[in-house]
Amino acid sequence: MLSRLSIRDIVLIDRLDIDFGAGLAVLTGETGAGKSILLDAFALALGARGDSALVRTEAEHGQVTAAFELADDHPARQVLADNDLGGEDELIVRRVQFADGRTRAFVNDQPVSVQVLRALGGALVEIHGQHDERAFVDTATHRALLDAYGGIGGEAAEIAQLWQERRARESAVAEHRVEVERVSREAEWLRHAVEELSRLAPQPGEETALAERRTGMMQAEKVAEDLRTTHDAVGGPQSPVPALATALRRLERRAAQVPTLIEPAVKAIDAALSALEEARGHLEAALRVAEYDPKELERIEERLFALRAAGRKYNAPVDALNALAGRYANDLALIDAGAERLGFLEREAEAAAARYREAAQKLSAQRKRTAATLDKAVNAELKPLKLERARFSTEIVAADEGSDGIDRVEFWVQTNPGTRPGPLMKIASGGELARFLLALKVVLADRGSAPTLIFDEIDTGVGGAVADAIGVRLARLASGVQVIAVTHAPQVAARADRHYLISKDALAKGKRVATRVGELQAEHRREEIARMLAGAEITAEARAAAERLIRAAS
Repeated sequence: MLSRLSIRDIVLIDRLDIDFGAGLAVLTGETGAGKSILLDAFALALGARGDSALVRTEAEHGQVTAAFELADDHPARQVLADNDLGGEDELIVRRVQFADGRTRAFVNDQPVSVQVLRALGGALVEIHGQHDERAFVDTATHRALLDAYGGIGGEAAEIAQLWQERRARESAVAEHRVEVERVSREAEWLRHAVEELSRLAPQPGEETALAERRTGMMQAEKVAEDLRTTHDAVGGPQSPVPALATALRRLERRAAQVPTLIEPAVKAIDAALSALEEARGHLEAALRVAEYDPKELERIEERLFALRAAGRKYNAPVDALNALAGRYANDLALIDAGAERLGFLEREAEAAAARYREAAQKLSAQRKRTAATLDKAVNAELKPLKLERARFSTEIVAADEGSDGIDRVEFWVQTNPGTRPGPLMKIASGGELARFLLALKVVLADRGSAPTLIFDEIDTGVGGAVADAIGVRLARLASGVQVIAVTHAPQVAARADRHYLISKDALAKGKRVATRVGELQAEHRREEIARMLAGAEITAEARAAAERLIRAAS
């Protein structure tokens, strides 16, 4: 509930602090005292559009701060959590209006956007008056109020979830159907591509290996003749190896006679023969490598040409052809399995739609039963509010399937017998609208209302009995939620738990005035109610009548 309102430099208000409590609080005062300014300032703190005209003359900026006490299950806590604004027991919202038109918003001293402030304001307070349409213009509000009254908010939330599931299933069907249609259009080309690439059977890294092999073979052709000539010189008919071997054997036979002369030569010739044998081995190995089949070179070149042609045809690197073939094969598999998969997804979507429709039909039936109960309860409140010839009804008509179900809910009224009923906002006059609104709020007091309700002069233009009926209902409403009412009716003021007087005080030798608000206690409260009864001249009879009203209300 609202616990404190502080206003600085807003129009005629220079400095104002008001403490509020539970129950019914009324604000009274003479016309022009500043009641509308007070409400405009409060609305600014709740996210209403800023206006530089709100800043008091000669001030650079105005400021409104509202403090609220929050229960653990207060709906504003979800807004705070969604915006990482903490969860203290007390919530403080502040709005600064600058003279140049700029505004700034704060929640618990953290800067926030006006959108966040407005979302919090909607969860914290409802402001209603004769010409206030905000709560009832959107028929979605009517549906939400009906669901809250019937305690079927959980079923409505389930419908929203089933609708999302249905949309997701239908989206999956649509996406799969588009994909199947795409690959079906390309089926003939895909089959040709898969067949061609399967025959080609490209392997990762094959192009590089073939190119290197071809380069090696072409280089080997140039050095093969030199290798063969050298091999002939080392190990062929002209090789010195046989002559050296014969000479070595002769020397070895003589070595025992003169070893000092022969052994060095024997060792050298033996090393030479070993080196020549090693060279021959290397030359033979090189010749084996250098040798190639010209047909193999032709086959390599043909393979490279085929691979690179396929790469150009399919606009892909040769090394990616293998993966491309796999992807094309998968697309073909999708064609083959697509119909089966599509059928499965369609069955899933149909099942989700059936679950949604079953739940929506059930919710619609619950809404119709709830509407009958709501209509009876609201109509029971109308006679004391001098609307005895009027009728309230909740119209439920079929609507397109959606996240809120299959119902369009709208509050209708018939103000007089024989007249055509119609939407509440179009049929009811200003005064009638305020009383219909009060009847609704009394019925919906503990279901579907913000925890703080503000009524702005909803008793305007009504007589004593109706004003008393309004006071009774405001007091009854205040037993469940905090109610603040701006009123001109003494019958309403007499039923208040707290009574605040709004007045103007002259400042600076009459050059300026300022709005003041003070809480009235017993004697002063009786005097204010007497003024409301009698006007400018308060008589003893008016004081006595005020006393009777207060006692009767008690």
